[in-house]
Amino acid sequence: MSDTSSATPENLLKTPLHDLHVALGARMVPFAGYSMPVQYPAGLMAEHHHTRQAAGLFDVSHMGQLRLVGPDSAAALETLIPVDVIDLPVGKQRYGLLLNDEGGIIDDLMFFNRDYANHANGGDIFIIVNGACKVGDIAHIQQKIGTRCEVIPMPERALLALQGPQAVTALQRLAPGVEKLVFMSGGRFTVAGCDCFLTRSGYTGEDGFEISVQASQADTLARALLAQPEVKPVGLGARNSLRLEAGLCLYGNDIDTTTTPVE
Repeated sequence: MSDTSSATPENLLKTPLHDLHVALGARMVPFAGYSMPVQYPAGLMAEHHHTRQAAGLFDVSHMGQLRLVGPDSAAALETLIPVDVIDLPVGKQRYGLLLNDEGGIIDDLMFFNRDYANHANGGDIFIIVNGACKVGDIAHIQQKIGTRCEVIPMPERALLALQGPQAVTALQRLAPGVEKLVFMSGGRFTVAGCDCFLTRSGYTGEDGFEISVQASQADTLARALLAQPEVKPVGLGARNSLRLEAGLCLYGNDIDTTTTPVE
């Protein structure tokens, strides 16, 4: 999560769940160039504790999603992040730091090996980057390794995070089989009739899932998740307090281009 945006209300972007946030009474604020829910009527503390005790649903559709496709995609990405990409098993995810030529941190990201056997191009790495950095990240990746693999931005997709100790209980009602996933693994699932790609991961220090879905299906998916008795909507305010409590870095606050992985 990172916010270096100076957007005004007139030019803020909206996620596919904007109308749902407003209907739920969210207080909307500028964040990473988007109008985002900072909290709902229950308040930040209640949302924080509910996520720790049950399950919270977060809209993180402002974040960037992209794919690297081609047989050289893993080796190419490994030239940009100081993490083992080549040996990442299919169906597994890792955390990495995108670096500039001086070793400064351009962004932190998650990457997943989607190199399924039936993929015609023999290599498929799915990446999630921070919302405020996504334009620069994609341009940097394209410049550095665009000749070695196909860089495919995915602006047509939304991203939801279901977090908390009861997240798996709620999600498995809608998508049987997700309970078999272990931390930092994932795959394709149908959730409430929506075609999703999800991983068992998050940014709260709790068990949970991050769910990528077509923007056109995001509202249907969110409403189905919120209909589960364990789940309540949670805004960016509690997302920040949860990640602080878990000791997770925030790009722009804890790390930036003046920081190296060693530090």
